[in-house]
Amino acid sequence: MDSGGANLASLSFAFERLGARTQVTADGATIANARRVVIPGVGAASDAMQRLQATGLTHVLPALTQPVLGVCLGMQLLFRGSEEGPTACLDVLPDTVRRLQAAPGHPVPHMGWNQLELRRFDPLLEGVEFNAYVYFVHSYAAPVSELTLASTNYGGRLSAVVRRGNFWGVQFHPERSGRTGGRLLQNFLELDACC
Repeated sequence: MDSGGANLASLSFAFERLGARTQVTADGATIANARRVVIPGVGAASDAMQRLQATGLTHVLPALTQPVLGVCLGMQLLFRGSEEGPTACLDVLPDTVRRLQAAPGHPVPHMGWNQLELRRFDPLLEGVEFNAYVYFVHSYAAPVSELTLASTNYGGRLSAVVRRGNFWGVQFHPERSGRTGGRLLQNFLELDACC
């Protein structure tokens, strides 16, 4: 999905390295008919939601039935809202994304490699090792909940991977997370339509 985010090209290249054909679009009908949808994003939740509203995608995205993957800000947009603004988001996932609290040794934004703590099995995480390192760049995060598949610790536990039905979200950047990120993207490509 063309969210205007700076990670559009890097995600497209990552999928193409895996042999997938990608199409970047903000057209609602094209997105609704896609086999899989990725919601990328870098930046502010309020700006991203304004772009989605302007293109009519705020009505299209929550109704999707194929596998959907939100990446970084794209994951945050799946939640009910964000403290950034505050901003109403897509309300696919319950809860509010909260600002990270800076602390000694834990500056905000959180930029760098952190370990995944797998909490329960999911096909998206098939073959991903417990404590694998992935790359984060963010200032807001979702709390750990029953939807959390994997968490990480950055001055406290936060959701790194979430799922509800056919919607998955990853707070980190799989396209910048080496072999672990590549495996997760490959797993996403292999999810069948029924999830």
